[in-house]
Amino acid sequence: MKNDYLIPANSKRSMLIFGVFQPIDLIIFSVGVSVTLIMLMVLNLETLPVTVIAISPGVIAGFLVLPVPNYHNIRTIIKSIFIFYTTRQKYVWKGWCFVNGEEENKEQIYKR
Repeated sequence: MKNDYLIPANSKRSMLIFGVFQPIDLIIFSVGVSVTLIMLMVLNLETLPVTVIAISPGVIAGFLVLPVPNYHNIRTIIKSIFIFYTTRQKYVWKGWCFVNGEEENKEQIYKR
């Protein structure tokens, strides 16, 4: 009998806190909620714009650590987009032909 072990699909989730969060996610969320609570205690919340400003750090932090399919969370999507648009992309074409568009090598290859 051959021992073949399958890796379960959710093996990476066991390394996360609550199966969803990395430590940095919890730090971001706790800082955002803490700043929101401090602003709610300090600011005078009689007008709507001040209230929106007071709760915005918690809402933004919650949005950043929100889990989404095919990515870990919104923060990783933003990071992937930023890296894609700020680094120079180099696409090396390796097509079906063995010459790869080099004219001087064609003559040497066809003479063989």
